[in-house]
Amino acid sequence: EMMMLGLFLLSFGFLLDRGTCTQEPYVMSKGAQLEGFCMDLLSEIAKKVGFKYKVQLVKDGAYGRQEESGNWNGMVGEVVRGEADLAIAPLTLTAAREKAVGMTKPFMQTGISILLRKDISEDAGFFDFLSPFSAQTWVGILIAYLGTAACIFIVARLVMKAWVTLSAPQSEKNTFGLLHSLWYTAGALTLQGAGPHPKALSGRVICSSWWLFSVVLLACYFSNLSSTKTPESSHLTVKGFEDLANQDVIEYGCLAGSSTLAFFKNSNNPVYRRIYEHMERTKSFVSSMDEGIRRAKEGNYAFIGESVSLDLAVARYCELVRAHEVVGMRGYSIAAALGSPIIKNLSVAILQLSEAGELAYLQSKWWASSCIADKGKVSAVQPHNLKGIFLVLSLGLGLGTIVAVLELTFKSRRRAAEHKKTCCSVLTEELSVRLRTSSGNRSQENVDKDKEKA
Repeated sequence: EMMMLGLFLLSFGFLLDRGTCTQEPYVMSKGAQLEGFCMDLLSEIAKKVGFKYKVQLVKDGAYGRQEESGNWNGMVGEVVRGEADLAIAPLTLTAAREKAVGMTKPFMQTGISILLRKDISEDAGFFDFLSPFSAQTWVGILIAYLGTAACIFIVARLVMKAWVTLSAPQSEKNTFGLLHSLWYTAGALTLQGAGPHPKALSGRVICSSWWLFSVVLLACYFSNLSSTKTPESSHLTVKGFEDLANQDVIEYGCLAGSSTLAFFKNSNNPVYRRIYEHMERTKSFVSSMDEGIRRAKEGNYAFIGESVSLDLAVARYCELVRAHEVVGMRGYSIAAALGSPIIKNLSVAILQLSEAGELAYLQSKWWASSCIADKGKVSAVQPHNLKGIFLVLSLGLGLGTIVAVLELTFKSRRRAAEHKKTCCSVLTEELSVRLRTSSGNRSQENVDKDKEKA
């Protein structure tokens, strides 16, 4: 007997189109060989159970559905008729199939979800204006803003005549506090030119660096903001089945004669019933997965299918996305003849592979995304993309602060020579006075005026 010798004739359930395999990535033809998730899974199970096998393709290219006559077609029919000992494929475990054949423990969990094009699945949020930059970039901009304001405040204290108002007399002194520094920096960032403006070299170096930073930053922001806007978007938000049932703008459908259709047909949920009635009324079914994916890519169509298959489409086509909602969880199982003793061993092997992480590895291997770049949507600017302009700003702030300290040092040396004091003592006095409050600064300025008059 073939069963006694451990040689199994397997029926592989992938759809055939003119003799070629179209059920990626479960089983695919590579020259004269077959490869895919199911082939790798079969190889691992055969090692654990200890049997040899021979592979044949299912003749009618169907998974298995009970006809009106009561007979089964597809892989399930071949197992029922004894034409194959096992059927390994993305074969959904259902009550009807369980009555006709023996089913193992599921080797993969799936459910029913929705496949759409991104521009009809995403909603415009309140904070989409922040999308051109990543969160890390915004934090970096905030730090740069506060750091620049702090440098302006310090330089304004170190060099008293660093800032003048263009419309004011040259003799007028302008106190430049911390709040004014923050206001000046924000004005420059928005290209509003809040005054007063720098007069000393140190202030001009810092402000020039911040102006350059602001221009480059705004150019990047508006460029990314315009790129993320897609005028062809329908502005329709579909996050789940209730959203799909409550709209009539886009069409939706599923695979004809599939277990997905049976789920909606047999459901008592009013939302699911409305979806089924709509699909029956409009005859929006598709004949294959490829047709459903193609119509979803074209837009104005939502394809309802099993989440695992939809995830594969998302990994292959960057313009597609799967809705987060998944209903009707079920599993993919291996089918054998009803009452076959091999079912127990196959189930144990599947559980062992799952516990060892082999099933997760195989899924990550065959569901790996080939989406290199999403041309329909520009990614947010990361900090490393602006590292050059951040470096220029840092150098400008550092250089401006050093120049301010040098200006104060030269002034202290002149005063030290005039009053016959050491430069360090005069510099220390200058720093202590200039870094005090504005009232203290005004007192020191009055003292200096009295000395000059004397």
